[in-house]
Amino acid sequence: MKLAFLYAGQGSQHPGMGADLYEAYPEFRAVLDGADVGFDLKTVSFTDPDGVLNQTQYTQPCMVAFAAGMTAILANKGIHPDYAAGLSLGEYSALEAAGVFTARQAVELAAFRGKAMAEAAAGVPCGMSAVLGLDRDTLRQACEEASDVGVVEIANYNCPGQLVIGGHKAAVDKAAARAKELGAKRCLPLKVSGPFHTSLLAPAGDALREKFTQITFGEMKFPVLFNCLGHEMGEGDTIPALLERQVQSSVYMEDTIRRLAELGVDMIVEIGPGKVLSGFVKKTVPTIKTCAVETCADIDALCEALKGE
Repeated sequence: MKLAFLYAGQGSQHPGMGADLYEAYPEFRAVLDGADVGFDLKTVSFTDPDGVLNQTQYTQPCMVAFAAGMTAILANKGIHPDYAAGLSLGEYSALEAAGVFTARQAVELAAFRGKAMAEAAAGVPCGMSAVLGLDRDTLRQACEEASDVGVVEIANYNCPGQLVIGGHKAAVDKAAARAKELGAKRCLPLKVSGPFHTSLLAPAGDALREKFTQITFGEMKFPVLFNCLGHEMGEGDTIPALLERQVQSSVYMEDTIRRLAELGVDMIVEIGPGKVLSGFVKKTVPTIKTCAVETCADIDALCEALKGE
């Protein structure tokens, strides 16, 4: 059976995530205790007393620490993927699983990325909106027609009938209104702190490019599918360039899921928190089995499910 790990992105976080894993698994504790990000990962992830978990610069290292800890638990149980991918931030977790980054590197890079994204978005009157029930080409048309009032681009191709646009608020609002006229079922404004995965995040890409010159990248132990491609890297691609591009260009999650199906993947394990990506898989390629793991009980359930395969 071919197995893929799919890592959740920003937006799935919640206080309490990982608390039971920290108590139960020393390898999970080692990840959270081993990174230096300028704040206590455990406090923010488990109780969030200051209400900062949803701020980008805190969310990102907490999510990657959770993912790296979960990956370590699964590895110790002999569960290894044939492929990996992640939604936006989750791509760093996929690369950590593949051996490109150590757990500490991945968490600390996520902290840097979160700060760079927050700084790039500071002072920008921005917005993002989920657009339901419209095809890609028609939504691109709506964005083009709204571009006279600012930048607006398709940021996420999540699954059939679910796209996300982002950019300057006025342009996003105009594109959403036009999308409804063109047949969109609903347009839902999202609570975000920046125009993520649009060209407005180019300053964050620049900061990452400089940061990557100080990082040693390991060799991939198995293929990772990249957000900005929707498939594996090709000849001439480099991981630093793809990660720089990722922060300021569209996330092709639907394409990634379809590619995993082409590669013969039988089961996708969503490494949470949450089950958002499992929902995307079911809407895109319903024949692929999914299993979301967030808690100790979820890990036990996955182990039982894999015994029968």
